[in-house]
Amino acid sequence: MQHLIIGGSGFVGTQLIGQLGNKNCQNIDKNQSAFYHEITIKQNICELGLNEAISAKANTVVLLAAEHRDDVSPTSLYYDVNVQGTKNVLEAMDKNGVKNIIFTSSVAVYGLNKKNPNEKHPTDPFNHYGKSKWQAEEVLREWYNKAPKNRSLTIIRPTVIFGERNRGNVYNLLKQIATGKFLMVGKGVNYKSMAYVGNIAAFIKYHLENTKPGYQVFNYIDKPDLNMNELVSQVEKSLNKKIPSTHFPFWLGMLGGYGFDILSKLTGKIFSVSSVRVKKFCATTQFDATKAHNCGFKAPYTLSDGLHNTLHYEFIEKQKDGITFESE
Repeated sequence: MQHLIIGGSGFVGTQLIGQLGNKNCQNIDKNQSAFYHEITIKQNICELGLNEAISAKANTVVLLAAEHRDDVSPTSLYYDVNVQGTKNVLEAMDKNGVKNIIFTSSVAVYGLNKKNPNEKHPTDPFNHYGKSKWQAEEVLREWYNKAPKNRSLTIIRPTVIFGERNRGNVYNLLKQIATGKFLMVGKGVNYKSMAYVGNIAAFIKYHLENTKPGYQVFNYIDKPDLNMNELVSQVEKSLNKKIPSTHFPFWLGMLGGYGFDILSKLTGKIFSVSSVRVKKFCATTQFDATKAHNCGFKAPYTLSDGLHNTLHYEFIEKQKDGITFESE
């Protein structure tokens, strides 16, 4: 076994294992894989047993496991999983002599409304997810710096990831647009960096196959970025339908978001609309990915390809097995 995927039963991990071929990897996850039962070991990175689950035969660990939704409660779970879980993985790697790790962080470490930050941009996470991911990165860098000549650390900071079977914010947005239930908050000129799951998995695979001692960090975004008006146009083109779009002012959208926040606290239910999600929707989330696209990697899909594939699978194709993945 060369590759050990931790958190491989999820959205990105399933795609990654499919690209690698399940004969070359092992999956450790607290949940059983919907597709790769035979290579999956059920193990939570926050619980005892991780030392035994991580094999000394592994060449490289890909750490995908994380708390990532923006409505996790209590918020301490972000730090229990994303920070302490990372420490647990590194401890188990050390005990088994595994020296290489690829870690999926997030562009959330930069914060909101930054001007196209690259990997050297100061960090300014605005929520617990971003803060916990940054703390996990610091833990990883401390581990790497103890033996830099013998260890390999690659940190990948993807933007929001979308694709077939995903049930996160991008899917919800595409569904609203496709079904004509979309309300455009703001002018629609804010840009949204996105990454197609087939490309992010291919990028991880590329670095698995080119592992060498050293430290490197990459933003991953599929370019060129689209603004919200252009995204609506892409949906229209892929589905061959006219999408009505009415623009609502930002303040009105936030007022509605706060209303759903209050309703959620009163009822205990989680709604698809919240003040955080309205704020994220209207924010410019544009990031520089020059380094990723100049490192020798070539994305197998364009952003338009990814959107087209997703839209056709979700809203046109009839034969589906019902397997989906929850994420942001």
